Amino acid sequence: MVKKARTILTSGVFDIIHPGHIYLLRYASRLKGRRGRLVVIIARDETVRRRKRPPIFSEYERLMIVRSLKFVDEAYLGYRPFSFKKVIERFNPDIVVFGYDQDKIRREFLKEVEREGWRVKVVKAPKMSSARLNSSSKVLERIARLLSGKKLKLY
Repeated sequence: MVKKARTILTSGVFDIIHPGHIYLLRYASRLKGRRGRLVVIIARDETVRRRKRPPIFSEYERLMIVRSLKFVDEAYLGYRPFSFKKVIERFNPDIVVFGYDQDKIRREFLKEVEREGWRVKVVKAPKMSSARLNSSSKVLERIARLLSGKKLKLY
């Protein structure tokens, strides 16, 4: 019996790529099987500003970075305005993977899954416990600590 090729979908800001991002993408990629695909949706700049903070890299720079990662088969910018429905209709994923720290958006998505009656499995990726810097906020905090009160020495 031949297994059906799966479409796995995940999303995020992916502003400063760190070990937690790689762990998430590798985890999601393993769910697709041999002939499946991992599709990554990159948050638009205005979505990042509204939900978190101003992005460091532009949406096009973040898209280019994520497209270059070996675990990613396809990457696209999110919709304007933000829309779960358009993403689900376009990519028809079998599984949507959320990062361990994406609880708020995962809950929003689950409500829409129920409301729309979509047949999609929702998975929360486990936290990468072996890396201290496994979230963007931790990376930014460390950078701020390293730079506070010190002259920036580039070379």
